[in-house]
Amino acid sequence: MTKHLGRVLAALSLALVPVVSAVPAQAAAVSPMEVLQLEDAISLLVEAEENRIGYTPTAFPHWNAGQNAADACSTREEVLLAEAIEEPNASVACAVSGGRWVSYYDNQSVSRVSSLVVDHVVPLAEAWGSGASEWTVERREAYANDQGSPATLAVVTARSQREKADQDIKHWLPAENSAVCRYIGDWTGTKLRWGLHTDKEELEVLKLFADNSCETTVVVFTRVP
Repeated sequence: MTKHLGRVLAALSLALVPVVSAVPAQAAAVSPMEVLQLEDAISLLVEAEENRIGYTPTAFPHWNAGQNAADACSTREEVLLAEAIEEPNASVACAVSGGRWVSYYDNQSVSRVSSLVVDHVVPLAEAWGSGASEWTVERREAYANDQGSPATLAVVTARSQREKADQDIKHWLPAENSAVCRYIGDWTGTKLRWGLHTDKEELEVLKLFADNSCETTVVVFTRVP
């Protein structure tokens, strides 16, 4: 079982079993899980112009206390622990050391935590321009710390995240060819999960992949009201 599939199953269990969480209520109240072929998932996206005016990272409070406020770990640290393929150590204060991860953007095996970041697959700036500018601060915090879906956050190399920055799929895709369809699926699922819209050019890129190299990609998501 891949780590990504494991996080899908973990997300399903979170949707079915009540948990104590420090994430705002909006992140916990989700609809039933939907499983769709990429083409069908894309057909549900709402097209609208993107507007990033006014964006600032501080509009999305992160990282917060995560799913378990008693474990001293922030969302970032909890995601690092969840995505490790070799279990790291975590101190009482949740300082993470040791362990190993695979950055799916560039297929790099990494054992130094300092070389890793937890990335928002759909960047915060993209979310802002795609509808999050109209959200409450609490909902933006829920988005920025979302562990209810394995598609929203990803542990990747700092180098690949710097290359990506706040770019959308019109301008950046993973360097690792085998990761592109996963990224397209994660991007689509995250936008559907949070009700974020897509602009015309972005939608054209998604459809291009759905009609060609990613036609068998499956998108798994639950909607956050």
